[in-house]
Amino acid sequence: MIKILDCKNSNYLSRLKLILEKRRSGSKTNTDIVTKIVKDIKKNKQKALLKYEKKFSKNNKVKPTKKEINRSIKSLDPKIKNAIDFAYSRILKFHSLQKSKNIKYVDKQNNIIEYKFIPIQSVGIYVPSNLPSTLLMNAILAKKIAGVKRVVLANPRLNGKLDPAVMYAAKKCGISEIISVGGSQAIASLAYIQKVNKIVGPGNNYVARAKKEVFGDVGIEGIAGPSEITVVADKNTNLKEVLTSLVGQAEHDINSQCILIVNNQDFIKSLKKALSNELNKIPRKDIAKKSLLKNGLIIRAYNNKQIIDSINEIAPEHLELNLKNYKKLISKINNVGSICIGKYSAMAITDYNVGTNHVLPTLGSAKFSSGLNVGEFYKKISYIKLSKKGIEVIGKKAITLAEYEGLIGHAQSIKSRIRRS
Repeated sequence: MIKILDCKNSNYLSRLKLILEKRRSGSKTNTDIVTKIVKDIKKNKQKALLKYEKKFSKNNKVKPTKKEINRSIKSLDPKIKNAIDFAYSRILKFHSLQKSKNIKYVDKQNNIIEYKFIPIQSVGIYVPSNLPSTLLMNAILAKKIAGVKRVVLANPRLNGKLDPAVMYAAKKCGISEIISVGGSQAIASLAYIQKVNKIVGPGNNYVARAKKEVFGDVGIEGIAGPSEITVVADKNTNLKEVLTSLVGQAEHDINSQCILIVNNQDFIKSLKKALSNELNKIPRKDIAKKSLLKNGLIIRAYNNKQIIDSINEIAPEHLELNLKNYKKLISKINNVGSICIGKYSAMAITDYNVGTNHVLPTLGSAKFSSGLNVGEFYKKISYIKLSKKGIEVIGKKAITLAEYEGLIGHAQSIKSRIRRS
């Protein structure tokens, strides 16, 4: 069921790149209709939005009332509320530590230069289904920490009903502006009807395409791909822990990527033997099976260098180092979204309430990007105030560079501020 890549072959990294590229090259889903939807909503606003909601979701109620929202929240199991409260607290505490400080520099001539973090004025958060954890990961950072004044939630109805857990999480985060729409029409609505400055949140191929279409008119935090996990194990690792991590990630989507790196052949044999039984334990077994068949991979490594090189090439969204000698590896791992260290650090828990963010780079983008952080919801502005003496000292050197670059207008502008001798 699951492919095996043996690092004994000298070209194993080249083969690994081909396997990864095949998945990263994209889905065959035709999303061209998204361009039409986005353009239509941009032009015809609410009329077009309602048309597509009726067509794709059988929904003719795109803005829930306060009464409906409160009624939905009231129906929520207190146990779920308590779990959301617990997650909220941990996410808020951890991410509050990310809040940036403004910078101020004053030199000998009393020139003042500053760098200030200003909250984005409005943000749209897309939550594709019954995922209160996703709303918490985005809204706490934007609303509660960065201080974005206006946050709009787009969350589709399920069978005509609001999701009570998402509604409760929205209330907890102080979000009162909600549209109950989904798909690419939700992204277009956030951009051109609600007119937010930035859109964040995951979604399917149609949502990803819509985010690309509206980018430039609004900002986006990135294009999230299907979930990924890489697990590193050895002969002493508990087989059950590895199996559950792989299967747990595979149940997300048939395009999820689950990779095991291990230096023991007997472990591989045991895993292959036990895998089918583990899959049969979960309701989404058909999705998980297809995922592992399509994108599952076992890398048989023989030394730490092969393990490290493989991880840095994969650049996984999630990495589990389920082995005792992780210290020999961790300092050399550069490309990854998050790292779960040791047998107790199950990746699945980070999706909910550890406190770190579960919005992480996928499809190899961990080579150049990071997970969602508070900085996503700030603009950074420079402030410059030069003194009379300062323009004379700094200006002379700037004039030299401007003239060298052939930008005489620049030089003249600087000279106009310098007092004549």
